Amino acid sequence: MKIAILPGDGIGPEIVAEAMRVLGALDLKFETETALVGGAAYDAHGHPLPESTLKLARDADAILFGAVGDWKYDKLERPLRPEQAILGLRKQLGLFANFRPALCYPQLTHASSLKPELVAGLDILIIRELTGDIYFGQPRGRRTAVDGHFPGAEEAYDTMRYSRPEIERIAHVAFQAARKRSKKVTSVDKANVLETFQFWKDVVTEVHAQYPDVELQHMYVDNAAMQLVKAPKAFDVVFTGNMFGDILSDEAAMLTGSIGMLPSASLDKDNKGLYEPSHGSAPDIAGKGVANPLATILSVAMMLRYTLNQNAAADRIESAVQSVLSAGLRTADIWSAGTTQVGTRAMGDAVVAALAGTTKTITTKT
Repeated sequence: MKIAILPGDGIGPEIVAEAMRVLGALDLKFETETALVGGAAYDAHGHPLPESTLKLARDADAILFGAVGDWKYDKLERPLRPEQAILGLRKQLGLFANFRPALCYPQLTHASSLKPELVAGLDILIIRELTGDIYFGQPRGRRTAVDGHFPGAEEAYDTMRYSRPEIERIAHVAFQAARKRSKKVTSVDKANVLETFQFWKDVVTEVHAQYPDVELQHMYVDNAAMQLVKAPKAFDVVFTGNMFGDILSDEAAMLTGSIGMLPSASLDKDNKGLYEPSHGSAPDIAGKGVANPLATILSVAMMLRYTLNQNAAADRIESAVQSVLSAGLRTADIWSAGTTQVGTRAMGDAVVAALAGTTKTITTKT
C-alpha cells in the first residue's frame, strides 16, 4: 500500500507529521513518499502542482494531504496560487465525491456554538460534488489582471454548469451512503433561481427512483443553512454541488465545536482517495505548535476505512481519539475550563499512547 504524503503550507507539515506518527504506531506496512504541493511547491518549482507531485499522486493508492495557501501568494496569477493544487488534484484524479462527516463528540458538546441539547449526538454526513459547478465552469472570467487583481476591469464572471453524468454519479453515492445510515437524504439546491439546480433537482429525482427504500427531501440552500443552525439533528446525509457544499460543510463543522476536529475524504469511482482535514492552512499560527492535529489523524482513519480496507485499524484510531478527549486533553481551538490545554505534538503523543493502551503522555502539558 503506497501513500503519497503532501504536507503543503502553513500548519500542514505540523499536523501531517502527527498523523504520520499515528499511522506508524499501527501494525501495518505502508510505503510512503513525500512531495511538495501548494505554495511550497511554487517556491521550489514555480508551480503549485508540479508534474512530479501529480505523478506521485496518480501512482499512489491513497493521498494524505495537509493544507495549502498563505497570504503572501495572494498577488500571484490565479493559476499559480497554492489553492490551485488541490483543485488540480481533484480534477486530474477524478476525485468527485467529497465526504465530510460532522460529528459532535460527547466530550465536546459544550464547545459548540449552539446549545448542547441541539448538538448532542449530532452525526451528519455531507457529500459534496467536487469536480463540477462554478469552480470548474468555463470560461473562468475576463481578466485584465495585474498581480492577480483586476485594475480597470469592467466585468468578471464564472460559469456554473453540471452535466447529467456528474449529477447521476454523486446522487448514487449519496443514496448508497444513506442505505448504510438512516436511509434519509437531503438534496440541497437553488432550483427556484438557478437553471443549473433545477436540472440538478430533476436528475436527482430520477435517480431516487432506483432507491425506493431511501427517503429523499429537496431543500433550498438558504433554508438548509438556517436549518443546520436551528435543528441540525434533523439531517442525516446531505448532498449538494461544489460551491454550496463548500459553504455548508464549513458551517456544519462549527456545530461540532471546531473545524479542527473534522476530517474529509475525496474519492474517485474506485474509492481511491485524497484525505485531508476540513480546515485550511492557518498561516497565522503556523510554526507555533498549537494547531489541532485531530482532523488530520481522523482523516487517516477515513483513509484506512474507505481506500485501504483496514477497518479495524480505523476503529483503533477513532477509539484512541475518543480516549484522549475523555482524558480532558484539548488544543486551543477546543479548550474550555476544566480541561488541559496541549499543543500539536502533545496531542499526537496522547493519541499514539492511547493506541498503545497506555496513558503515559496523556497528562503532558505544553
